[in-house]
Amino acid sequence: MKRKKRMLVCTTVLVLLIAGAIVAGCAQQPSTPTIEKPEPNEYGVIVAAQWKETYPDIYASYEMNRQNTSRVSYIEEDPFIVTLYDGMGFSKDYTSAIGHPYTLEDVAATARPHKLAQCITCKSPEMTAMVNAQGDSVYAMEFDEVYSKLTEPVSCYNCHENTGDELVITHKYLSKALGSDVSKVDPKTAACGQCHNEYYFDATSKATTLPWTGLSAMTPDAILAYYNNLNFVDFTNTISGTGMIKVQHPEFETVLGAGGKAQSMGGFSCADCHMGTVEKSAGSSYVSHNWQSPLKNQQLIENKCSSCHSNLATEVAAIQKKVTERETAIGLKLEDLTRKIGAGAADGSKSEEELTALRSLLRDAQFYWDFCYVENSEGAHNSTMANQLLDKAEQRVDQGLASFA
Repeated sequence: MKRKKRMLVCTTVLVLLIAGAIVAGCAQQPSTPTIEKPEPNEYGVIVAAQWKETYPDIYASYEMNRQNTSRVSYIEEDPFIVTLYDGMGFSKDYTSAIGHPYTLEDVAATARPHKLAQCITCKSPEMTAMVNAQGDSVYAMEFDEVYSKLTEPVSCYNCHENTGDELVITHKYLSKALGSDVSKVDPKTAACGQCHNEYYFDATSKATTLPWTGLSAMTPDAILAYYNNLNFVDFTNTISGTGMIKVQHPEFETVLGAGGKAQSMGGFSCADCHMGTVEKSAGSSYVSHNWQSPLKNQQLIENKCSSCHSNLATEVAAIQKKVTERETAIGLKLEDLTRKIGAGAADGSKSEEELTALRSLLRDAQFYWDFCYVENSEGAHNSTMANQLLDKAEQRVDQGLASFA
């Protein structure tokens, strides 16, 4: 079975079945009442290496992320996405991300063009600090101008600011979008959700912006309505002539969902599953900052997950297999519809009224499909939502294809 962007992960659905909560999060080795803080750099950021002496185990685990250098080309795995993303950079360069210490290298190396600094939003804490100090105008600065100044990839400041072990939402667009609901989200999930979310760039300010306000508006249906009300277009597919939405990586929206489910997530946070507590031989412990699939954390599986799952890996694999197969089948249908709309426009067999209706179906269908396809769990974070998204995508693409029968 192929596997793209997808780390095997505990699903929201599976997690909700587990009794009790894992005691983890981003809290560190037992800390003293006062932490002697190093001196921040010119951007006001204490970089990861400066915390090495204070938190040696955590720093060492953070450095383990450098071992994640394996890249997968989604274009090679799913060639149909060249058609689906035609008209934007993802049709030319789309690969899996590697370890967080490589974020700055990644954003510079990609073949997808980036004119403005907005593309560095989640690539460096120094960029985050610049926005917090100078305002949204930083997003509209030239990419090269800002990038040339940065040296620190994703690290401590992104989740902790300069506090040492306190969790802080440093990316203010998330706290703005959550509004009064911010207290309903576990800080250990909000920390990850700062960057693992669906976003767009405001047409006027160029600022990174979330397409929802409050947890109840965080559903895929509400997000699509938000974009449609704005007549928002990420790119125009040059084959079909359709103004499209390119979904990013909506883990936050997928994991938490909307309404009541968003408030508890069954007692588990993103950090509980993707970081986990490491027990040391001397009886002390620390929270690993090696961000990885929980299925690679044998201690977590044996001590927590095994009480409710006879074989967690098998359960997750079954979910991902089903979702992956559906993604491929529907993706091929979207490719077919894209080409047929383009042909209908070129040969005049479809009227402008018919083309408008077909393009609307294609836009909405691909949004629902993409929301599932680019979410980094392949259905494992929330299998119910994943299959609902694919149902909606398939219904609309089938409706479009029927007009060519």
